[in-house]
Amino acid sequence: MASVTDTGSEVRAPDHAPSPPVKPGATPRAASRRRVRGVPSPLTLRILAVNVLALLLLVGALLYLGRYQDRLVQAELDALETEARIFASALGEGAVQRAADEPEVGQESYELSPELGRQMIRRLALATETHTRLYGPDGRLLSDSRVLTGSPGKIEIQELPLPPSGDPASRAVNEFYARFIDVVPSRENLPLYREPPGHAAESAAPPPNVERALAGENSATVWRLASPVARSNLLLTVAVPVQRYKEVLGAVLLSRSGTVIDEAIRSVRTDILRVFAVALLVTVLLSLYLAGTIARPIRKLAQAADRLRTGHGRHTEIPDFTRRGDEIGELSGVLRDMTAALWARMDAIERFAADVAHEIKNPLTSLRSAVETVSRIQDPARRDKLMAIIADDVQRLDRLISDISNASRLDAELSRAALEPVDIGAMLRTLADIHHTTAEDADEEDGDGTEAPPGVVIEPPPGGSLTVKGLEGRLTQVFQNLIANALSFSPPGGQVRLASRRTPDGAVEVTVSDDGPGIPEGKEEAIFERFYTERPAGEKFGTHSGLGLSISKQIVEAHGGTIRAANRLGAGGETIGAVFTVRLPRP
Repeated sequence: MASVTDTGSEVRAPDHAPSPPVKPGATPRAASRRRVRGVPSPLTLRILAVNVLALLLLVGALLYLGRYQDRLVQAELDALETEARIFASALGEGAVQRAADEPEVGQESYELSPELGRQMIRRLALATETHTRLYGPDGRLLSDSRVLTGSPGKIEIQELPLPPSGDPASRAVNEFYARFIDVVPSRENLPLYREPPGHAAESAAPPPNVERALAGENSATVWRLASPVARSNLLLTVAVPVQRYKEVLGAVLLSRSGTVIDEAIRSVRTDILRVFAVALLVTVLLSLYLAGTIARPIRKLAQAADRLRTGHGRHTEIPDFTRRGDEIGELSGVLRDMTAALWARMDAIERFAADVAHEIKNPLTSLRSAVETVSRIQDPARRDKLMAIIADDVQRLDRLISDISNASRLDAELSRAALEPVDIGAMLRTLADIHHTTAEDADEEDGDGTEAPPGVVIEPPPGGSLTVKGLEGRLTQVFQNLIANALSFSPPGGQVRLASRRTPDGAVEVTVSDDGPGIPEGKEEAIFERFYTERPAGEKFGTHSGLGLSISKQIVEAHGGTIRAANRLGAGGETIGAVFTVRLPRP
């Protein structure tokens, strides 16, 4: 047979004041949960932002093209310098004449002929778009390929701005690109070039390139133009000395717009932007797909959870996404398990409330009957008997309410308390010593030669530590209940044996066996139900509440362990007692 022991605990007030009731259907944050259809969720926008931002940073780095522009500029300068050397060589051979004032007789001296220089400059620059100028040794401008001279006078050729083309949108894009190309990469650090007016060009000071060329050095410079009519704000100039037998006779200055460079950069950027447009489209589609596979299931889970919170009944079910095999599927499975556990807990609470009402009703009925009867009885002996019944019923109610209070607080305590190492071997030895001391004191007080009560025998473990992670007070309560239950069913002079060992998988296994009548067949699981009681014959009714084994099972399972009951069989297959086995997992 199996039973429970009295816990002896008093009913305590709840630790916290009850929360104010919430009206059915009240949703404090319902507005934030409901989103307008067609509006992307914040998670979708974040996924889009992260993916598109990475793509924008990559494309921005590619569009910078600073190194590419430097290489194009250097290539143009090299080509322009080669062209300038050819022009200088041709001028040094075909546009020179003997100097009118030779320094000494027999020593030849040469100088540039302005007329021959103008003719050769115009013919050399005719096949190119290069602006070519010829300077004398004193830095004076002798010839300009964009100035035509003749008997009527001079004609200056100037570059005019292109007429506006395309619609306003394309012109706005071109204007934005023109500003963009000046900023990325920046050209603000380039020196500013200002072209002197045509009538002042001959008397203006020569550019720095020409001064270095007149000193016998080749000079190349990249300029920034401020002219609003220029097709490019980039200007490349190269100055090369015109020499005859190592004698510097002047300098030729070649200038070329950076239009070719800008067009090359623009072509590369256009190709990059085309690839970017395709990559952006693919990124957005993939981001929307990814957000859909993440945000949509999460939103469905949230909506189902909200309906479950605000609805009535159990018709709402959490969607099952476990087949996805990812974290969202795992979340769905956990929510479904949690919902099932909540419903199971609610069912258990309902059953517990019904059982409590049933168990309390019996002593109350007995108490009411005794109270109603005692006022009508005049016999003192019968009245004393009824008063004894009333006292027993009050004591039974007190014990029952204390056990119910302990059982109701058990879940909260097990969920809040921190687990600590507990030595099961030392705990069993302490419980056995307490029983021996109590039994000896009882024998000394009785001393009437009655038969000795059952004793507790502890079998030493085979060795090794029997430490587990748990709550020492609650585990002690488990083994106290099992020992008291075994003692109550053991005959006088019988033994309750405590054995413990470490299993091969690291768990700790404790057995509590007795010499009693055993457990009725088929009741091995029922004895762990609340308020189940089946006591030995002759025991006073109401001594036990029937919650001891139920509480023990709840404590063991909260520690991740198991508890089971079975009968001990003799050599002939007869029942010779009961055995309870508690198994606690390794720490």
